[in-house]
Amino acid sequence: MTQLAFSSLKLDADLLTNIDSLGYQTMTPIQSLCLPHILAGKDVMAQGKTGSGKTAAFSLGLLQKLDVKRFTLQSLVLCPTRELAEQVAQEIRKLGRTIHNIKVLTLCGGTPFGPQKLSLEHGCHIIVGTPGRIEDHLSRGTLRLDNVNLLILDEADRMLDMGFEPAIDTIMAALPSKRQTLLFSATFPATIQAIAQRQMRELVRVEAKEVHDDSTIEQHLFEVADEHQRIEALRLLLLKYTPKSTVVFCNTKVETQAVADELNAHGFKAIAIHGDLEQRDRELALVLFANESASVLVATDVAARGLDIDSVEAVINYHIAHELEVHTHRIGRTGRGGSKGIACTLYSVKEASRVVRLEEYLGRSINVEPLPSQDLLQKTAPAPAMMTLQIAAGKKQKLRPGDILGALTAGQQLSAQQVGKIQIGNTVSYVAVCAKMAKVALEKLSNDKLKGRHFKVRLIKRLK
Repeated sequence: MTQLAFSSLKLDADLLTNIDSLGYQTMTPIQSLCLPHILAGKDVMAQGKTGSGKTAAFSLGLLQKLDVKRFTLQSLVLCPTRELAEQVAQEIRKLGRTIHNIKVLTLCGGTPFGPQKLSLEHGCHIIVGTPGRIEDHLSRGTLRLDNVNLLILDEADRMLDMGFEPAIDTIMAALPSKRQTLLFSATFPATIQAIAQRQMRELVRVEAKEVHDDSTIEQHLFEVADEHQRIEALRLLLLKYTPKSTVVFCNTKVETQAVADELNAHGFKAIAIHGDLEQRDRELALVLFANESASVLVATDVAARGLDIDSVEAVINYHIAHELEVHTHRIGRTGRGGSKGIACTLYSVKEASRVVRLEEYLGRSINVEPLPSQDLLQKTAPAPAMMTLQIAAGKKQKLRPGDILGALTAGQQLSAQQVGKIQIGNTVSYVAVCAKMAKVALEKLSNDKLKGRHFKVRLIKRLK
């Protein structure tokens, strides 16, 4: 597809200037397919994976449509998880930073209801939230959707997988019938088609085809005899390739936890994310993986969808995905931005028919390779390069990344190069430090003041 410039679109001059300042010059495939229809006010049903640029596509359409002088709720974005909702809200704010006095509010579960109610009383232009919490506000009368003229469903298939269809139906019933609706989904199951048929008018359907470049993603296929050999094969692959970051995909949440536990028992630093994990544990798991304090993230497809995970060196399919198109979404987690990536798939004789269907779907054959030598099992699992410190302070205490970095590097025991990602939350913050300097960093932050105060600091050694 020919790359089109954003300047070819009918966008406000301020939006175009901001896009240019952010370094966005040409549109991704899904943006060039969607945006002309979105800006024309049409209902759009779009298929595209995480990282395809869909958030920017609907955010620009939302901002172009917004009348900032009307201080009332005009746009509603529904997301499956709190993490994705916060990412989407951040993207909208970034793309709309040249629009004065724009107010974007996030409404998600896992956070107190009271402050959200107060924020709603003060009003907003845009709400980004999860279906359960939006439905909760509607039922309590703290939210009205009478003036919403744009509804966006992001990661729609995942919201249905999580059981949000009744909540979505309730929300849609509270919306004006005369509105624009945009639906974004990685897959189009029958339930999605049914919602589109019920709720969208004269819709335009677009699909951004996924193409994985063999020069950036190495695909490997390995046969295993049974489940015992499957977990052994996983260990062998991790010991052979020693990736700094690996996502292992499982088909069930029970299997996800079992695989993570088995890897940890053999010395790997692995973390599982699945539907049974509490929100705070899920957030901590993602912090540890993102800042290189955990090297393996074991996840179901549902749990991993919508996560902002960059720079994954390897993806391992513990089982072949039930839906073939999910395979391409999985391996698309690696080899991004032109970097090299590895994608390994394990299968048994019982799954051989899936391999045939997968090759037909991909339009290519994948050679079966012998598993690495069992001698590798004698090796010690590589330890992550970083460890994480948790600080009992955040935005409410006006803590900034510079405060943490300054405290750690004062006295020159630690250099700035030995400090990794710093993430500031509302009441808690995290900083990654070089593993060999973790105890020194803990002592410094425990003894020294931050913002003129002492805060509780702990070294996170495991999730629970």
